[in-house]
Amino acid sequence: MSSADIEGRVPSFGHGLAEALLLAWVAQIGDRVERGDVIAEVETDKASTEIVAERSGRILAHCAAAGSIVKSGELLYRLAGDRLDGEDIRDE
Repeated sequence: MSSADIEGRVPSFGHGLAEALLLAWVAQIGDRVERGDVIAEVETDKASTEIVAERSGRILAHCAAAGSIVKSGELLYRLAGDRLDGEDIRDE
């Protein structure tokens, strides 16, 4: 991981909910996202919601598979900061 990489973590869902089902990745590896863009869709026991990018960058890696359970605080994705196009992009 480069020092310019940004780790995107699963947010806290509140109301005592510590995990969610990762329904789908909206942003694919290699996609450029801006702050506030939808990265993924998740579903808790109470609602479906979207996870948005906290910073701008290029999706470097997905760290969970669609259909898996993700927990608050876990690493969900990585954004590349200042990196050349196509350098070291992969699924983990």
